[in-house]
Amino acid sequence: MPTKRLVTIERHIIEQQKSFPQATGEFSALLYDIAFAAKVISREVRRAGLGDILGYTGSENVQGEQVRKLDEFADDVIYRAMDHTGRLCVLACEEREDIIPIPEEFKCGHYVLLYDPLDGSSNIDANVSIGTIFSIQRKISAGERGTLDDCLQPGHKQIGAGYVIYGSSTLLVYTAGLGVHGFTLDPTVGEFLLSHENIQIPKRGAIYSVNEGNTQNWDESMRRYIEYIKMPDKATGRPYSSRYIGSLVADFHRNLLYGGIFLYPADKKSPKGKLRVLYEVNPLAFLVEQAGGAASTGHQRILDIQPTDLHQRTPLIIGSLENVKEAETFLQGKR
Repeated sequence: MPTKRLVTIERHIIEQQKSFPQATGEFSALLYDIAFAAKVISREVRRAGLGDILGYTGSENVQGEQVRKLDEFADDVIYRAMDHTGRLCVLACEEREDIIPIPEEFKCGHYVLLYDPLDGSSNIDANVSIGTIFSIQRKISAGERGTLDDCLQPGHKQIGAGYVIYGSSTLLVYTAGLGVHGFTLDPTVGEFLLSHENIQIPKRGAIYSVNEGNTQNWDESMRRYIEYIKMPDKATGRPYSSRYIGSLVADFHRNLLYGGIFLYPADKKSPKGKLRVLYEVNPLAFLVEQAGGAASTGHQRILDIQPTDLHQRTPLIIGSLENVKEAETFLQGKR
């Protein structure tokens, strides 16, 4: 009986590195540092109800949101796993107002890490899947230390991106520009093992994910699109099924595997959109394009946005290529 090959994330990263003859191994090591941090966060998420780590810290983050203890823990783990390695020149985090410099006593490297330490944290106490999202860019500034300009690069400049889901199992999905690959954490050996090789999102899916509680705040074009995908049509697989978890990583991951579309449009309450360009939208857009899908504001390719602020927000339409293109025709007033 044939046995499925066992490939650790470390081995997979090293094998991909061979496609870049000029590689020094620094980028590969950075990806493995992220995997290590994910293991530590996963351990704490799984025992959260047993320790004093559920609930709020009593402080607010830069977004004006109450900080949860597990948010703070995840942020601290990622920072402490990265600050001393000599691989990064600067970091930026959704939870912090300014860039995060590398301490003076440590060497700086050639890469930039942007991250959302715990996406969907409002679901923590309900035991719903949550996740970490990350984006990696090259340093572009001239000095030794990283700057704000290193962080404010358009998404098409990313060289790596990924997310970790802490759910029924812990799954790390990443791309380094050579396809999208998923690794499941085997707790018995403490390793991420290749479980989803070369993920390709279906060209069209029959799932839509959107918070329909915001319907009254949408513009007419968005309302017409949602009504359209509820109408039966065998040629396009309509009506689509509504699946909305309210945890971006979890909603995105399901649609990445099964096909479909996730929408968080601009509305009356959030005219500039709700999701953060650098920490949530760019990395997922890079991943979905690598898997054959698309990501748009409804009017512009996500990866072409030029960020001007660390906490800039945008609308997001992301998923299967045909679904996203179809949604754009409505949002652009063409249908």
